Amino acid sequence: MTHHPTPPDNHPPTPDHPTPANTHPPTAPDEPVPSGARPPTVPDEPVRSGAHSHTVPDEPVRSGARPHTVPDLAFAGFAAALRYAGLAVTADRVQLFLRAVAVLDATLTADVYWAGRAALCSGPDDTARYDEVFAAWFTGDRGRGAVPSRTPQASVQAALDASDAGSEDEGDHTLNVSASTAEVLRHRDVAGLSAIDRAELARLFGTLHPQVPLRRANRRRPSHRGEIDPRRTLRAQLRQVGEPARVHYRRRGVRPRRVVVLIDVSGSMRPYADSLLRLAHAMVQQAPRIVEVFTIGTRLTRVTPALRHRDPEFALRAAGDVVPDWSGGTRLGEVLKVFLDRWGQRGTARRAVVVVCSDGWERGDAALLGAQLQRLASLAHRVVWLNPHRGKRGYEPVQAGIVAVLPHLDDLVAGHSLASFAELLEVVADA
Repeated sequence: MTHHPTPPDNHPPTPDHPTPANTHPPTAPDEPVPSGARPPTVPDEPVRSGAHSHTVPDEPVRSGARPHTVPDLAFAGFAAALRYAGLAVTADRVQLFLRAVAVLDATLTADVYWAGRAALCSGPDDTARYDEVFAAWFTGDRGRGAVPSRTPQASVQAALDASDAGSEDEGDHTLNVSASTAEVLRHRDVAGLSAIDRAELARLFGTLHPQVPLRRANRRRPSHRGEIDPRRTLRAQLRQVGEPARVHYRRRGVRPRRVVVLIDVSGSMRPYADSLLRLAHAMVQQAPRIVEVFTIGTRLTRVTPALRHRDPEFALRAAGDVVPDWSGGTRLGEVLKVFLDRWGQRGTARRAVVVVCSDGWERGDAALLGAQLQRLASLAHRVVWLNPHRGKRGYEPVQAGIVAVLPHLDDLVAGHSLASFAELLEVVADA
């Protein structure tokens, strides 16, 4: 005898046919979830890679520590802050850091600290900056400050979504980014910047305000005070037929002092040549008839006409077209001799502020370089040497070129960042 299966009963439950206890009525797939209700969880669904839902039931989280649930975006933002602070944080290091935090307990500050220090630091030199950025990012401790600044720093707050079921009274949590991107970029070495950071740095050059130094003029002008002007006083008395008249005074006026910039474009200065030309462009735009710019390497090239274009990108391209020895060798002594014979002795460097931008690597005779610097110092009002390595930790002026010119310099300044360029402009303005 054949038995046919009984079709399922799709009728609604009745007192005679109650719904079994372990059976739930079907829910329409498009039925909206009530406001405030939690979505249903699937016990057998695997946790996707990188998700964090760690809880610590036995150890309480101290005040200021990270919340129980932390998105990967917060850790990625911390890695980006380290990159802006100058650490070489690559994409591989960020992925390694995220995997390490996923394995450890993300609610413990110590676990996050050591995971980031092991994955994001390239060497012992990065430890100090890592500690400063970590304290500012996770605890809001800005006492030591990742970067010294002269202006108040912007603060960016990013809210964290606490979606863990362990606690419902955690409240809102924020992350404080202590240093703005622009302020951090001002103090970074331009040689290690990425293409994106270099584009941002090019925009920040517009915030520099060069000032031309002033000198006392030979001619005297009428003034309300100063020395007595005998000619004007005597003429005033003659107009009064010998009667006493008002005494006139005069004083010496001021005139802008010429500034000469010599930029080394040899191979060793290639990472800084673009930024130094942008600095020279800003100075030329401030005083087109007062500032003269030359490039030095194996030849001497005057690039002042090219830098007089208002657009900095066009000006730098025009300057690059006229420089034949870009990223070539270095013969500073011979090139300085050509400059003094052709330009300096005739008046360009006479009583001017001369700024030499070079690292001091000399392939030629260092004694010749020292002799030409002594000759330049006798003509110029002030000689300032900008060395990109001067601002780096542990730098000592031991290069043969620097040792030869050091006795004839008025100032030896750093020139590796936008902040150091601003300090150079202050030295030039006060010369």
